[in-house]
Amino acid sequence: MVKKILKDILIFRKAEPAEKADIQTAIDLADTLRANSDICVGMAANMIGVNKRIIAFFAGPMVITMMNPKIIKKSKDMYETEEACLSLDGTRKTMRCREIEVEFYDLSFNKHKQSFSGFAAQIIQHEIDHCDGRVI
Repeated sequence: MVKKILKDILIFRKAEPAEKADIQTAIDLADTLRANSDICVGMAANMIGVNKRIIAFFAGPMVITMMNPKIIKKSKDMYETEEACLSLDGTRKTMRCREIEVEFYDLSFNKHKQSFSGFAAQIIQHEIDHCDGRVI
């Protein structure tokens, strides 16, 4: 179900771990991301008012949903970029790693470990920052 996107930066605090009971929240997050594909490439659950460690993002035309994502490896190669956020006005400069390795659970709560680079890595870092209570 598509949810309202919250615009208050006070929603960003350290998220609680997601559990199997939170799968509907993950589905709602992916639905909300798809419904806002013209203005958004990734979202964290706190953006729809649920303080759980869940993110969803576009990888090409596909939406990938991650429960309890954790960056376990980062490249030392970093770059400066400008990012926007639906919960803030305008853009802000930030530093991102070019490559990351992420450990996460899928919607069936199967554990995965996957490497990402480029724009996908940037989106994941942005959304995990939200789960950690950080805003760019």
